[in-house]
Amino acid sequence: MKKFLIKVNGNQYEVEVEEVRDGASAPQVTFSAPAPAAAAPAPAPAPAPKAAAPKKDTAVPAGAVIIKAPMPGTILNIHVNQGDTVKKGQVLLILEAMKMENEILAPNDGTVASVNVSKGSSVNVGEVLLSLN
Repeated sequence: MKKFLIKVNGNQYEVEVEEVRDGASAPQVTFSAPAPAAAAPAPAPAPAPKAAAPKKDTAVPAGAVIIKAPMPGTILNIHVNQGDTVKKGQVLLILEAMKMENEILAPNDGTVASVNVSKGSSVNVGEVLLSLN
């Protein structure tokens, strides 16, 4: 039997292997519990978190129709500005989620009362994107 140390995915294992000669029985391989690994190198320091882009307007007027993020993602583009008149079904902004571009559409005709996100900002489910009067 010969002993070998094998490293798999950062874990080190001690393995015993029997050499097979002509006419010998089937090889036997035994594994032992992972050998204590040598001290792992210190992980690289985490990069400083990026500051979130400031939101354009966080106030939502009373009685406005609120359009919320249907899923977490990143705002790729904003097609409207505060005060713009929009029609039902018009694309208001593009939300990228899971590498797909999702068009956020106007649920009804109206005027953009507030834009609560900015291009490049990250949003969570239910976060207010914009509001319509």
